[in-house]
Amino acid sequence: MNGAGERAAAVEADEVDLRHHGDAEVGDGLADFAVNVRSGMPPAWLAERLRASVAGLAAYPDPRPARRAVARRHGRAAEEVLLTAGAAEAFVLLARVLQPRRAVVVHPQFTEPEAALRAAGHAVERVVLGKDFTLDPAAVPDGADLVVIGNPTNPTSVLHPADAVAALARPGRTVVVDEAFMDCVPGEPETLATRLPAGIVVIRSLTKTWGLAGLRAGYALADPRLIARLAEAQPLWAVSTPALVAIEACCSPDAVAEADAWAVQLAAERNRLAAELTARGLYVVPEARASFLCLRVPDALGIRALLRQRGYAVRRGDTFPGLGPDWLRIAVRDRPSNDALLEVLGELGI
Repeated sequence: MNGAGERAAAVEADEVDLRHHGDAEVGDGLADFAVNVRSGMPPAWLAERLRASVAGLAAYPDPRPARRAVARRHGRAAEEVLLTAGAAEAFVLLARVLQPRRAVVVHPQFTEPEAALRAAGHAVERVVLGKDFTLDPAAVPDGADLVVIGNPTNPTSVLHPADAVAALARPGRTVVVDEAFMDCVPGEPETLATRLPAGIVVIRSLTKTWGLAGLRAGYALADPRLIARLAEAQPLWAVSTPALVAIEACCSPDAVAEADAWAVQLAAERNRLAAELTARGLYVVPEARASFLCLRVPDALGIRALLRQRGYAVRRGDTFPGLGPDWLRIAVRDRPSNDALLEVLGELGI
């Protein structure tokens, strides 16, 4: 099933490679349009703080200052915050702690949450969104007691209304919302981090905006009782001192303002790139709001191979449930880099 479908449907697992991620696409000097991490990061001020943090590596990490910084950033209590080694660790912890009777993952989306659930022995149902990948809360089965959804969603770049996501919550159900790309949206109007309705777990990451994929820095926001259970399952000192320094720094008001200014610039360039691709007759998932575009291209895997021959890496779409072999995900870079990619696509007749 793909984005041309008119309705959402619950489907069973197939044989897609849930562990395939964009980093597997890059290497050998390829221009990277496959990984959604912001290029040219971290900024000098953050890099300097990370270098200075090395002086404290003899001591065990103290998460309290970073935890308080996250709480202030989202208007939460510190007891509602769990710091993690990237968003991926949060998904693993949830899979280990929760015991869902009926787990549902809304696709297309980042595949690591489903992979973590399956690795923990849980059966997983998929709800595949239909036309334009917009969310209809009624598409999720009433009996689901665990629902996982991304917002904005990787790989489609769709931003669901906060009220639609919050409508998934109900007594006896945990809703996990992956907001790893929410800081790509100026002002974050659809975040649930500040509202945190009952039963909602929000997962955030610093990887994308601040270029910290190698550092592993993220956090979960949830009811204090669930946070305490997740903390019990987490290894001691799971988040390193440099990662804690990064979390605290990137949650400061100045850093949040800097990220928001970048999000405004990103939106302008993303919209320009989407318009250029649409003008060439390609279907680009509309209203993209994250740092990437999802597009349907006939023989996308063949186009991907030709782009690699010309020095460009893009993300294949067929490893995302709900997409298929005619889909690609393309990261939005700076204008000269995007124009260079467009020129190569033109040479390929696209």
